[in-house]
Order: sequence, then structure tokens, then C-alpha cells
Amino acid sequence: MSASRAAAITSRFPGLPLLVVGDLMIDQYLWGGVSRISPEAPVPVVRLERESFRLGGAGNVVNNLVALGARAIPVGVRGDDRFGELLESHCREAGLPTDGLIVAPGRPTTVKTRVIAHGQQVVRVDREVDTQPDAAVARRLQEKALALLEGVEGVIVSDYDKGALSPALLAALLPEAVRRRLPVIVDPKIRLFRHYGPATVVTPNAREAMEAGGTVARSEDEFEALGRRILDMLGCPFLLITRGERGMLLMDKAGASLSIPASAREVYDVTGAGDTVAATLALAVAAGATMPEAAVLANHAAGVVVGKVGAATLTVRDLLDVVGARGDRGSAHV
Repeated sequence: MSASRAAAITSRFPGLPLLVVGDLMIDQYLWGGVSRISPEAPVPVVRLERESFRLGGAGNVVNNLVALGARAIPVGVRGDDRFGELLESHCREAGLPTDGLIVAPGRPTTVKTRVIAHGQQVVRVDREVDTQPDAAVARRLQEKALALLEGVEGVIVSDYDKGALSPALLAALLPEAVRRRLPVIVDPKIRLFRHYGPATVVTPNAREAMEAGGTVARSEDEFEALGRRILDMLGCPFLLITRGERGMLLMDKAGASLSIPASAREVYDVTGAGDTVAATLALAVAAGATMPEAAVLANHAAGVVVGKVGAATLTVRDLLDVVGARGDRGSAHV
């Protein structure tokens, strides 16, 4: 992709409204240093220096959209607790609508706590309930998601397998979004994999793709065969398999494929890279990019964020800088 084409696509990012439906959570970071080992057990003692919070899970997709200039509209479940209030407060401070945050009484807000020492993650602690919310909450979530389709330019389904999404919600939301001719990007998990159609593109990582397809893929030919199996299963126009250091594989139902080499120069932390891919891909398609163009941009975006600590984001300037430096790295057949 040329720098001028990337600039033309990203010039349409500002203000583009995208609906993000999925598992919203809080990412808590405890930052400190280590100078000794505990006398109680062979573990490092982290002296806490500071604490920070940010939106996590589907909320990190929201973070990425906002950083790229889009208008994100989050829809999901939060607990009736202090972390739920914190989640809503973060959305308000970012200028995001909060009417899509459905309160589930008695259910805790999902929180991932990461202990970081000298820039390295030491341990992660999760507070969560991953069952589906009760029927009344699920009904309100579905009604709100459908109502908020009005006025958006695309939909991202961000499944972290924490219970917010259900077969019933997907069966109501996805066909209606497609009927409205909205691009639908799904970042999947295995439990609901067969329920992700209809969608424009599903973006599993290599492990998720192999689990969904029920086979192990090692060679390019095996990954292509796996992709065809998943496309047949879901009936989607496109499939994008993210493969870490092996880059990405974009396939379409017509039989074309595009192998995109990894863009990262240095991999420091892959946390949240899938969120960056989903956000950039959806935003680019909504801005008028072809799916191959959107995939190349998403690959470049992922290459930027894996060089940072934690669930990071990037700006349009960051994206254009890396596109200008590396150009079109896809090889293909799409």
C-alpha cells in the first residue's frame, strides 16, 4: 500500500461512528520494581510505585478507535460495583456514550490486574464471572445493541468469552447489521464460533482457527485448507487469520488469498494486539478501504502496538509513519 493511499483512507477516520459490542472490563496495572525475593516463597517482591486503570477487553477496541479519531459507541455489561462505576467514568471522560452500558446487579465487573516490574509483567489476577447474565439483563443488552445500530457506519463484535455475548444476541444483531449494509468485524472466541455468521470478516488467531476447524495447520497449504473450512462453516465473505510472527492470512469466499508478512520490528508485549487489528480493520473498511487494504493497515497497526507495554493504542500519525517506512508488504492473490 502506498503512503498516499493510506493517507486517503485514514483521512476519513475522524468522527466515524462504530458500534462495539462485547465484553467490557477494566485493566488495572500495578507498577513497581523488584529488588529481592520473598522469604515466604520463591517469588519476587514488587514494591508498588503507582497504579493505573484503563478500559479493557472490548473496551480496548474502544480505546483503539478513539486513538485513531473515530467515535466509538460501547455496548456491554458492567457490574453494580466500584469497578463498574470506574468503567462508566472512563467512558464519560473519553466523551463516549454510556447508555449502552447495561448494569447487571450482583454480577462483578470483569477486572484484569497486571503486576508490572521493570517493564515486565510478573503476574495477572482476574476477577470475573464468565456465565451469561440473567434474562432481563440479556434482553436489555440485545435491545440496546439493536437500537444503537441506527447512525453507525460499522459494527465490531469483541468476544472475550466473559458472558456478555450469547447465541440469541448474535442471532438478532448480526443479520440486522448486515441488512443495513454495515460492515461487521468479529474478533472471536471458540465457545460461540459457529454463531458468528453472518459477518463481513472474522479474525481468529492461529490457535482459535485451528480449534474451530478441528485440525492442526503448520504449512501455508494447511492454513489455506483450514481457512476454507472455516469460511464454509460461517458463510462469511472474508476470514483474517492472525499468526503472530508469521503475519496474517486474508482469505475470501471466492477462493482468493493474501499472505501479509508480520510488520513488527520488535515484539515487546502482544497484549491487546487483536483489539488493534479489529479496530483498524473495521475503521478502514468503514472509511472505504477494500478488505486487502484494510488488512494491510491492520497488520501495520498491530506491528506498532506489540512494541509497547500493555494493551497499547496508536494514532493515525503512528500508522502513516510505519506505512511510509515499510510500504506494501502483502503478497498475493486477493
